Amino acid sequence: MPRWWSERSSAARFDLYMRVSFYLNYAAVPPLVGLAIAPDEGALAAWVTGLLGAALALTCVLLIHRGIDHYLGKQPRPTNLIAITTLMTVAAVSAARIVYPGSTPDQPYGPADTIWNFALIMYVTAMATAVRPRVTVVLWAAASAATAVVTPDPQSAIGMSLLLGALAAAYRATVWMLGLFWEVDRARRLESKFAVAEERLRFARDLHDVVGRNLSVVALKSELAAQLAKRGRAEAVDEMLEVRQIAQDSLAELRAVVSGYREAALDVELAGARSLLTSAGIECRVVGDGSGLPGPVQGALGWVVREGTTNVLRHSEARTCTITLRPNGNAVTLTMDNDGVTDHSDGDGSGLVGLTERIAGLGGSVATERDRPDRFRLTVSLPLEETP
Repeated sequence: MPRWWSERSSAARFDLYMRVSFYLNYAAVPPLVGLAIAPDEGALAAWVTGLLGAALALTCVLLIHRGIDHYLGKQPRPTNLIAITTLMTVAAVSAARIVYPGSTPDQPYGPADTIWNFALIMYVTAMATAVRPRVTVVLWAAASAATAVVTPDPQSAIGMSLLLGALAAAYRATVWMLGLFWEVDRARRLESKFAVAEERLRFARDLHDVVGRNLSVVALKSELAAQLAKRGRAEAVDEMLEVRQIAQDSLAELRAVVSGYREAALDVELAGARSLLTSAGIECRVVGDGSGLPGPVQGALGWVVREGTTNVLRHSEARTCTITLRPNGNAVTLTMDNDGVTDHSDGDGSGLVGLTERIAGLGGSVATERDRPDRFRLTVSLPLEETP
C-alpha cells in the first residue's frame, strides 16, 4: 500500500476518492459530447464548442472543489466562481445554438440539444455542491423550464428534468455524506483525547486527595517549628520530628497511589478497553478473560491493556482491534492486534519503553511486529511463576 495512501485517515481517503470521482466525471464530458456530435458539422463549430465545453468542465471542477471545501467549513462560499460558472454555461449553450443549425423534421434532436443537456448537467451538479439546497431547487426548476422551452419533444424535456433532479440530489447527498465522515473522524479523535485527559484528571484527583492534606499539615507544622525555634523552645524538635513522620507517610501513600494507578485489575481493564474502543468506532474483540492468573500477572497485564488501548486510540486509524489472552504452560501471552497502523506510527514512545521495562522486571518479554503493512501487533509474554 503506498505511503501517501496509508497515512490518510478513513475520512481523508473517502474525501480523495469522492473528489477524484467528481473530477473524472467532468473531464469525461467534453469527449462524450464530441462523440455524440456528427463529425460533418464543421471544423469551426467543433473547435468553438469543444473549447467552450472544456472551459466549462474546468470551471465546474474548480467550483466543486471550492464548494466542497466551503461545505466542510474550510473556506467561504465561492461566490465569484459561482458567477463565472453561470456565465460560462450561458456562453456554451448560446454558442451551440449559434454555430449549429436548429432542429429539422429529419433531425429533431441536433448537436445544440446535446450540448445543452450536457452543459446543464455539469452546471446543476456543480452548483449543488456550492449553494444551499433551496437555491439548488430553484436552479433545477429554472433549468427544467428552459429545457422544456428549447426541446421540441415534451417527453425528452421531462426525462431531462428528472435526470437533472436525480443527479443534483445525488451530488448533494454525497457531499453531505463526506461531511458526516469528517464529523465522525473528528469525534473519534476528540474521544481519544478525552479518554487520555480523563485518565490524567483521575490520577491528579487521587494524588491531590492523598497528598494535599498532608502537605498542608507539613506547611503548618514547619511554620510552628520555626516560631518555636526562634523562641528557643524545645518543642520545635518534636514538631520537626512530626513533620518528618508526615513526610514519610506521604511518600508511602504516594507510592500506593502510583502503584494503584499502574496496576489495574485485568478484568476491569479488558471491559474498559472494549467499551472505550467501541465508543471510538473501533470494533473490539476480546478472546479470554485471564481469570485464575496470579495477582501480579493480572496487574501487569491490566497495565499492558491500558497502555495498548491508549496507543490504538492515539497512534492509529484502526477499524478493528483484537485482544487475546492465551495461557501456554507456565506462561501467559497477551496480544493486541489492530489494523490501523500508519507509516508515521513508529511505536517508539515512552509508553512502550516503560512497558518493556516493567514486563522485563517480572521476567517477561515485549515484542512488536507488522505482519502486514497496515497491521500492528503487540505481544507480551509473562511467566506464571515468580522469577527469582
